[in-house]
Amino acid sequence: MPRWPLAVIGAPAAVAVWSGWVALGGMCGFGLVQPFPGIVAWHLDTAVTLPVGVEAYAAFALGAWLRPGTPLRARRFAKFSAIASLALGVLGQVAYHLLAAAHAARAPWPVVVLVSSLPVVVLGLASGLAHLLREAGEAEPATATIPAPDATAEAVAETVAADVDGSVLVDIPVTGQVDVSPGTVYPAPANRPRTVAPARARRAPAAKAKSPERIFAAELAAGELPSVRSIKTKLRVGTPRAQEIRDSLAAILEAPEAA
Repeated sequence: MPRWPLAVIGAPAAVAVWSGWVALGGMCGFGLVQPFPGIVAWHLDTAVTLPVGVEAYAAFALGAWLRPGTPLRARRFAKFSAIASLALGVLGQVAYHLLAAAHAARAPWPVVVLVSSLPVVVLGLASGLAHLLREAGEAEPATATIPAPDATAEAVAETVAADVDGSVLVDIPVTGQVDVSPGTVYPAPANRPRTVAPARARRAPAAKAKSPERIFAAELAAGELPSVRSIKTKLRVGTPRAQEIRDSLAAILEAPEAA
């Protein structure tokens, strides 16, 4: 959208705000001063500091709040300070028009205290926001450098880390197929993150690597038949499968007697 409508909308608002702040400043003791006495015979009306300081900072903070890319800390500070500045501007305009409607020549002391403190408050807010924006611009983003894997077996072996249960971290190959068999390692492809196979997927092949006869060899040699619960725990299978394995182990125990 074009921005020229903002000039049409802002022009009358700027005239009203400027005249209101200047007139309120005159009621609060702001007036002509000689900033360089003995050097230059200039005179400055200090009432202009109110519209320039308060409204200009409100626009500056509002832009920092709504601009994309502003860091979170600076955005939060700009948000609250912009709302506070706009609220102070509204209060100033309301106070002036109430005093003007009452034909008051001087503002009451609470209004004088509030208006006279505005330049210092605005200076502090503007300095704080400027420092936050500058620190955010100078901060360097944290980056992590991952070296490209070497094709040699030694370099591939160094990229594999052992888990607490003895399994290995598996890299995703280019095809997307993952083989989590013990001892199988895929080199990490470029620009692809390394992933860790789920705990159940990593431990299940290790349990199935040995046959039930080998796992329960000690019980079979002692003439004992393992329970379904023991088979489920060691082989990580369900109840129906554990019952089938127990039946096959029972057949092995009965085979020598039949012979």
